[in-house]
Amino acid sequence: MWRLVSAALALFGAFLSPALAQQPQRSECLAMANAAPRIMSAAFRQAAAAAEVQITYAGHSTYFIDTPGGLRIATDYSGAYQVGRLPDVVTMNRAHSTHYSLFPDKRIPHVLHGWGEDGKPAIVSERIGDTFIRNVTTDIRRYFGDDAGTDMIRDGNSIFIFEVAGLCIGHLGHLHHKLDDSHFAQIGRLDIVMVPIDGTYTMSLDGVSEITKRLRASVVLPMHRFATPLDDFMRRIGQQFEIDRRIDRSFRMSRDALPSAPTVIILDGV
Repeated sequence: MWRLVSAALALFGAFLSPALAQQPQRSECLAMANAAPRIMSAAFRQAAAAAEVQITYAGHSTYFIDTPGGLRIATDYSGAYQVGRLPDVVTMNRAHSTHYSLFPDKRIPHVLHGWGEDGKPAIVSERIGDTFIRNVTTDIRRYFGDDAGTDMIRDGNSIFIFEVAGLCIGHLGHLHHKLDDSHFAQIGRLDIVMVPIDGTYTMSLDGVSEITKRLRASVVLPMHRFATPLDDFMRRIGQQFEIDRRIDRSFRMSRDALPSAPTVIILDGV
């Protein structure tokens, strides 16, 4: 009898394992955004304080994220903006050649495109090392000289979200239009957000400022900066955002160290 039960359990497990493997990864940031506020014990917060990420601004729209588990991630990676060792994971958007490379270094094991093929949206939802990476697609303007007949490429850009060490880190990519409610619902909670503030090549300062205010991230990291006067951006997002200007190009952050008031951190060490 026991042999029959064991055989049945083994057979059930054989069918169950592939099914579990096919289940979509769970986003903690979406779960926390949708959950009711709850009290967190002091003991738990102390235990979580040790997990830090290091964020480095390499230039243009490329930030490097070094995780507690030793994973190195680079955003909107073209290879032109390099800091230290090669990244393990790169995300790309195809607005211009400064945001992607079709021929990245072959030693980079994970290359994630923010665009799909054959008119289909890119779908990124995977755990790499200690980080869960997912994307939310947006439309993108067509290249100069592209005469396909429409102004925008549907789902041609991706907002990438990195969930690591209890933090939800978002990179808006080469964003070209306002976000609607469905975008914000898919994004969920962000603790840190990287925002293009050029005011022309991506979208207007008014438009990106409205998005920044609605996302309500604790830390805002400007990128795609060019000659944009920082005062213009700060005036538009409002006095509720503080400014922290640093001569460094990198900083470390944990869940417990997030500022109590939303803060724009400017890394001038590039």
